[in-house]
Amino acid sequence: MNGAEPRPDAVGDLVCSAKGCWETASWGLLWNNPKLHTPERRKVWLACDAHRPTLSEFLELRGFLRDVVPVDELDRVDESPAGAGA
Repeated sequence: MNGAEPRPDAVGDLVCSAKGCWETASWGLLWNNPKLHTPERRKVWLACDAHRPTLSEFLELRGFLRDVVPVDELDRVDESPAGAGA
């Protein structure tokens, strides 16, 4: 390991990652597949309150879940078009 602090990927729209759900996400499920990702990489699934348990369990059973944090703690991607509002 290179000693880098694990850092979650930035997120865009705060929509739950559960299939068919369009609720606003409250949670970021930070995960890492050690067969594919470097140890410091943290992918993010977003979860509403209703889907947090099932999405967490899915990742936990595979040994991928690393942490669960409120979405307020996640960096956001700026999705506005260049020059919008100018």
